[in-house]
Amino acid sequence: MDAIYANYSISMSEFKRNPARVLRAAGEKPVAVLNHNRPAFYLITPKLFEALVEELADRDLVDLARRRLAMKDSAVEVDLDEL
Repeated sequence: MDAIYANYSISMSEFKRNPARVLRAAGEKPVAVLNHNRPAFYLITPKLFEALVEELADRDLVDLARRRLAMKDSAVEVDLDEL
């Protein structure tokens, strides 16, 4: 059994009947669209998608900062006024 990462789910055939109704009913929550009781895709709003992309970008920046902090012993100190 596949995990479903949404509070709401709907069958593919029911989704096809009236996608706009599904969007209205879900509001800002993600919806799992199922095909043969397995997730075929997730339906999310643009607002939620943007939030997910921003979160991933933030995580990438945190990883980069941690890597750079781990290398600080080999850093060369500079004076910005001399540049």
